[in-house]
Amino acid sequence: MGRPGKTYQYRNWDDDVIFTKHQEASIPPGFIWLHTNLIYRFASTIVYGLCIGFATIYCRLFLHVTFRNKRCLRTQGKKGAFIFANHTQPLGDVFIPMLAALPRRAYTVAEAANLGIPIVGKMLTMGGALILPAKLSQMIQFQRAMTVRLKQHQRVFIYPEAHVWPYYTGIRPFPNGAFHYPVSANVASYAMTATYQQRRGFAKPRMIIYFDGPFYPDLTLPRKVRQEKLHDEVRQAMVVRSRQSNVQYAKYQRRPDASQ
Repeated sequence: MGRPGKTYQYRNWDDDVIFTKHQEASIPPGFIWLHTNLIYRFASTIVYGLCIGFATIYCRLFLHVTFRNKRCLRTQGKKGAFIFANHTQPLGDVFIPMLAALPRRAYTVAEAANLGIPIVGKMLTMGGALILPAKLSQMIQFQRAMTVRLKQHQRVFIYPEAHVWPYYTGIRPFPNGAFHYPVSANVASYAMTATYQQRRGFAKPRMIIYFDGPFYPDLTLPRKVRQEKLHDEVRQAMVVRSRQSNVQYAKYQRRPDASQ
């Protein structure tokens, strides 16, 4: 977690500045992306409900989360959608999508390393995590699971910056690879931008999250260009919203030996 005055050093924009135990966890043999077992699905419903309760308490009381312009998500209609967000909370970013997705269910694309988190890692998929495959042979199952969730009109959350930078107030450069998904499915994308703003009388800022969109693939363009344009539109919306941050709770410095 970030704290007042804490300084993180980095070499490149895609550096991981937080290191935890079990970070090298990988996808175990026989891993299932789309569960059809009724007992598992029942247990998943219970776990997800408990997560919503925890998310409400943690995000509202500890992170002081407020949503702005969430009504724009109504334009999603009876379809699935992708929501792209900046990655600024180690724990909060697990639970914030659950509140943001209500009344629908959130499915968040996550790295396999998260499976190594004690206790929580075993229940991630019950909480809606879509674990990124490590092998091409696993991609079919991953894609099938994502397709099913979109057909269920659910919301898929993606943190394209990949690694979490606690309380970082800018928008880091990120590749357009993740925008392959909304282009392939031809569904709406939205930007979800976390900002940090001063709380009177407190050092810890409040977290105000803005939503923008919808952004649709431009079907008049070639597929690759379509993907690039969608990336640019979503990122630009995030950059504009990030300017609402007015406090620096943690500092970031490029290491002297960093590559340019």
